[in-house]
Amino acid sequence: MAPAKVSVPLGLQPAKAWTQPRPLGTVLIIGPWNYPLQLVLAPLVGALAAGNTAVLKPSELALATSSVLAELVPQYLDRSAVTVVEGGVDVSTDLLAQPFDHIFYTGGERVGKIVMKTAAEHLTPVTLELGGKSPAVVVGGDLKAAARRIAYGKFMNAAQTCVAPDYILTTPAAAPALALALSEAVREFYGSDPQTSGDYGRIINDHHFDRLVTLLDDGTVVAGGKYNRSERYIEPTILRDVDPASPLMQEEIFGPLLPILEVEDLDDAIRFIGERPHPLAAYLFSDRDEHLDAFTEQVQAGGIAHNVCTIQLAVPGLPFGGVGASGTGSYHGRQSFDTFSHLQPVFSKPTAVDTLRLAYPPFGALKRKLLRKLL
Repeated sequence: MAPAKVSVPLGLQPAKAWTQPRPLGTVLIIGPWNYPLQLVLAPLVGALAAGNTAVLKPSELALATSSVLAELVPQYLDRSAVTVVEGGVDVSTDLLAQPFDHIFYTGGERVGKIVMKTAAEHLTPVTLELGGKSPAVVVGGDLKAAARRIAYGKFMNAAQTCVAPDYILTTPAAAPALALALSEAVREFYGSDPQTSGDYGRIINDHHFDRLVTLLDDGTVVAGGKYNRSERYIEPTILRDVDPASPLMQEEIFGPLLPILEVEDLDDAIRFIGERPHPLAAYLFSDRDEHLDAFTEQVQAGGIAHNVCTIQLAVPGLPFGGVGASGTGSYHGRQSFDTFSHLQPVFSKPTAVDTLRLAYPPFGALKRKLLRKLL
């Protein structure tokens, strides 16, 4: 929060200049259903640290969490600084029509466009944390280690995670062994029957369950594939023989289906990713430095991670956000403070001696020469 000194050119001396972070005002934070507590409170920390007041709109699809937030936030936070507004689409529509000073939205691309369009009516700045089809490219290294890390990042929360690996790109030679290693990793994590595991989640609602089940026909199931609608349970599922033009590959899956597609090499994988909208995250598994460098330099994504999935979010100093279709703006750590602040520039010059006389007209040859040197 402290002012930061900025140097002043000699021609403007004597004077002082600095930047001063200022609160934006009142911000609206719209949370998602997949991590309905953390993804409301985490941006709130940055908003309050920057000195703003906030309106929280939890997801109506995670009704229990929304109710708990509405009950507890007024008990523990100043009601004049933070309020919780519950409700569905109509409530969100009414909120978006208000002239907030900033809107922070976490969710899908479709609603993100609505938020951005509505905010434009008031010229309200937005932070959009969206999703996308985050690829995991496997072109080297320990396949079993890669499989464990991909399975961990993919199937936590039944794959309802915005930075979960959405699909795998690997070579024809590695694909069979990788599929087998992924199946083994699933058994290691969740047992022979993940339906009985206390560590494996369920799909949020019937709509998303039905959507995911229809996608099972877009490839050959090589592991998993079982489901139970009454429990909204879908087994961790590995698919091969997937057509890149199939519905499975058109939008973010956001569920426990993991397609494996084959590419010739890393260059082919980079081309595949580049032909599609920018993902929120991109993962490369390789033990070759030239691979890591090429992937980092040539892949445009919200974030890049080498030989891990999802855990990059646990580094507080790394900004988190998307690019292009996967979002705009970022937060986490210091970036959360900056997102909810206006970095106000301040310039201060005394009037005792008017050193600006040199800059006033009329401009003769000598004055022009001096101004060019000083400014």
